[in-house]
Amino acid sequence: MRGEILQMLREEPGSYVSGEEVSRRLAVSRTAIWKHIRALKQDGYDIEAHPRLGYRLCRAPDLLLPAEIEARLTTRRLGRAVAYFRRLESTNNEAKALAAAGCPEGQIVVAEEQSVGRGRLARGWFSPFARGVWFSIVLRPPFNPQDAPKCTLLAAVAVCRAIRRAAGVDCGIKWPNDILFDGKKLVGILTEMSAEMDAINHIVIGIGINVNIGADDFPPELRSLATSLSIAAGRPLSRLDILLAALEELEQVYGQTLDQGFAPVLDEWRRGSLTLGRAVDVIGSGRRFSGVAVDIDADGALLVRTDTGTERVLAGDVSIRPAEGGASY
Repeated sequence: MRGEILQMLREEPGSYVSGEEVSRRLAVSRTAIWKHIRALKQDGYDIEAHPRLGYRLCRAPDLLLPAEIEARLTTRRLGRAVAYFRRLESTNNEAKALAAAGCPEGQIVVAEEQSVGRGRLARGWFSPFARGVWFSIVLRPPFNPQDAPKCTLLAAVAVCRAIRRAAGVDCGIKWPNDILFDGKKLVGILTEMSAEMDAINHIVIGIGINVNIGADDFPPELRSLATSLSIAAGRPLSRLDILLAALEELEQVYGQTLDQGFAPVLDEWRRGSLTLGRAVDVIGSGRRFSGVAVDIDADGALLVRTDTGTERVLAGDVSIRPAEGGASY
């Protein structure tokens, strides 16, 4: 009902829509309309009410509300079901619970703020209120379980496309799950799976995009490591634009993968990679070694050439070594 009221107000930008007209078109009482208008105001919508003229939408809040997403979403599957929270411990945890309960493919969980946002290797993710895009998406692909790690690469390709399109920022991908600008982290991606021996039940992809976080807003320990789209672009950006672009590109890349397999995704990932051709340090599985990242294989594993041969890296912490001094990232 509230979405329908908003749509009517949007159809008459800058003009009043009478309560009688809203009541007639929606077949509910004017008292019911007033209650919904009051609830919309509590959500942050600036709606002007005039006793004789009706209601006018003056401004929508800078929040990723389901009604705002629905009004502009062009995808067929992804984002058509939205679970919205002002504050949540982790969008991935909520999405996993919804997936286990049978939610549709394409369900997203959006939070304005995460109190326990997570990245890979149990690392935290700084997720302040209404300053970024923090969301998770549920997929139910017909892939083999061993293909699940490649969904992280798929998401990275899609989000890079979205950032270039919606923000004009030329970013790159650090294997396996980070998107960087000028050597600093813009985006983190966390993929988690529920599967049987030979079939995937669901995959949850969590994506955190730093949008309008100022340089001084990051905790001191992150200022040399993280950045935001507004810093990179030199201007504030619409978080809704970024989210919608991400969903649209994810649907396009996911659909392409279902039709053609992962080869096109891996090729595009290679073109956008900041890791390949660089000296790297690898820590994982109880060992540590250094070498040059030369490629990814058909499974998405990183191939690192060392003095003793080529190592295949499926998981672990990979740092790109700086060319001359400075901190690795």
